[in-house]
Amino acid sequence: MRRQAKVSKVTAGLHRLDLGGVNAYLIEDGRELALIDTGFPGQTGAILSAVEGLGRRPTDLRHIVLTHAHPDHVGSAAALVTATGARTYMHRLDVPIAEGRIENRPLEQAPDPLMRVLFVLLSLSKPDVDPVRIDVPVGDGDVLPIAGGLSVVHAPGHCAGQVALHWRSRGVLFVADACANLLGLRHPLGYEDRTQGLASLRRLAELDFATACFGHGRPLLANADERFRHRWRNGIPTSTKVTS
Repeated sequence: MRRQAKVSKVTAGLHRLDLGGVNAYLIEDGRELALIDTGFPGQTGAILSAVEGLGRRPTDLRHIVLTHAHPDHVGSAAALVTATGARTYMHRLDVPIAEGRIENRPLEQAPDPLMRVLFVLLSLSKPDVDPVRIDVPVGDGDVLPIAGGLSVVHAPGHCAGQVALHWRSRGVLFVADACANLLGLRHPLGYEDRTQGLASLRRLAELDFATACFGHGRPLLANADERFRHRWRNGIPTSTKVTS
């Protein structure tokens, strides 16, 4: 029996797949589907069930965009490519990790008590991730041919090759793990480079978007850019809680 993901509509043509502590997102683009991130290993059945729940076939999934190469985001990518034939996209700095040529770079804990606890819990899990071939290495400013254009925003800090995706026509920002929305906007679980991470948050806060979708936590569905600007102004947390 296939595992089931909790699927919820974010906005027209966009669905959140709650894969148990980490999110993936399905975009409907006419006859095609695009997937942003793939969860841990073993989530292929849950994702394909979500695809079929939209009345689509696995082969309708034509694009898989991987925001970075951590196991909770690329874990099921290889199996999904085998099942669907989808084209894969990732920032060039993380491509060697996803393809299994180098290991993930080390993380330091974030300055947030809740995220420190989660960091320790997740660090105890070291899943085996199958390498996945990346078809399209991407960089800052690229526009992916998905749903009228997804703009790539390089957002290093949590991970050197992390990208956010700005769906300008719909006012949506896919934040990846630049920050999380767990009992409010918070730092990510950890940083490769905290200074870079705060600079990335300042940059994201300059964009215009009504909706923010996170790797961890529920989306913000209204005035998300204002909340980002309030929380991350000058790269320094300015409030302790922002709810959705």
